[in-house]
Amino acid sequence: MAALGENLIGTSSVAPFFKVTNADDVSIDAPENRKGDALRTWVRSLSGFQKEALVRSAKTGETWRLVSDEGPYLNGHDAAPCPLAFLSSGMAASFMNEILALAKIQNVEIRKLKLIQDNYYTMKGSMPKRTMVGGAENIDLQVEIDCDLDDAALNEFLINATYASPLNGLMRGQLESLFKLGKNNVELPTAKVAELDGALFPDPGNHFAKSKADSSDLTLMEPVGPTPKKDVVMGTSSAGGSMAEEQDRRLNIGAVAIMREDGIKEIQQMQYSPYGTSFRFLSSEDGRAPDANSLISAGIGFCFMTQFGRFVSMLKLDLPDYRIVQDTHFSLGGASGGTGKAGEADLIETHVYLETSESHETAQEMLDISEQTCFLHAFCRTDLKTKLKVVRV
Repeated sequence: MAALGENLIGTSSVAPFFKVTNADDVSIDAPENRKGDALRTWVRSLSGFQKEALVRSAKTGETWRLVSDEGPYLNGHDAAPCPLAFLSSGMAASFMNEILALAKIQNVEIRKLKLIQDNYYTMKGSMPKRTMVGGAENIDLQVEIDCDLDDAALNEFLINATYASPLNGLMRGQLESLFKLGKNNVELPTAKVAELDGALFPDPGNHFAKSKADSSDLTLMEPVGPTPKKDVVMGTSSAGGSMAEEQDRRLNIGAVAIMREDGIKEIQQMQYSPYGTSFRFLSSEDGRAPDANSLISAGIGFCFMTQFGRFVSMLKLDLPDYRIVQDTHFSLGGASGGTGKAGEADLIETHVYLETSESHETAQEMLDISEQTCFLHAFCRTDLKTKLKVVRV
C-alpha cells in the first residue's frame, strides 16, 4: 500500500533534530514552572503521519525541534522515529540520570552500566463502532551493571533510582488529561474528555517555520537499520496493519541505553511491534542533545497527534491541518534534582486546533476518539510499575 502524503522529512535539507536559537522570535514560551520543570510542546502535522514538534523547557531554557514519522504498519514513510520511541528513549535517559546521580550521592562506583527497557501497549476494539481503546502495560527494565553493592543493596538502590525519575509522576496514579478545543479559529466545548479551565491558547499556526537551527557537529538522531526480530504475542507486522478497523494487538517498543565517554547518553530505540526501523537517539541534560523531559513531552504530543491522523484516515473525514499546544509539568529528579523524593508530575494540559469542514460534533468526536486511542494518554491514566531485572557484568 502506498505511503500517505509526501515524505517531507526525508526530502528536507534541514536536520531532523536541532536546538532552536530563536525561540523568542518563534514566540514559543515555557509554562509557569510550578514543580521543577515545565515544558510547552507545539506539534503540527506536516504530511500523512509526519509531524514536527518544538519543545521549550522552563528548567533548561532550551527549545528543541524534533520530528516523527510512522513505518509501513501505518503507511508512513519511516523517515523518523515513531511517537512511542520518544517516550521510551526519554524514559531510559531519565532512569540513567537518576541511577548515576544517586550513585554519586551514595558514593557508589559504577564501572559499567547498560539499560535494556521494554514498553508495552495495547489496542483493542472497533474504530467504526468507536469502541477502539489504547492501553499501556507495565515496563520491563533490565539493568546490566558492574558495582560493589551486594544483591539486596543493589536492588534497593535501583528501585529508589527509578522512583526518583520525574516520569514516575505520570506512571504512578491515574492522571486524566485536560483539553481545550478549537475548530477553524472558534473555541468549542469538549464533549467526553475533561475540559481545561481557562481560555484556549493562541494557535501557533505557521510559527514553526521561523525556527533557526543551532550549528552542531552531533548527529542527534539517525536510523541504524532494521530492529532485530523478536516474538511479540498479538504484535503487528503487516503493512497497514495498524489501520485495521478491528484490532486486538500488543505493541512493544524497546530502548537500549549506554553512557558514552563524552557524557552523552546514546539510546537505540527498538521497534519490535509494530515491526520497523530502529533509530538512535542522543540525550543530554547539558544542552548538547535533547534532555529526557523534552523527549518524553514530544512523544506524548506526537502519539496524540497520530491518533487524529489515524481516525480521520480510517473514516475518510476532512482534516487537512491540525496542531496542538501541550503543557507538561514534572518535579525535579529525586536524585538528580536533590529532592530525595519520588518523581512527580501534573495532569497533561493540551490545546487542540483543527481545520476542518466537518461539523462541530465531528470535531469534538475527533478529540474524544484521539484521546481514547492514544497510548501515551493511556500511559498517564494507568497505574504502572517498572519490573526490574539486574544482571551483573
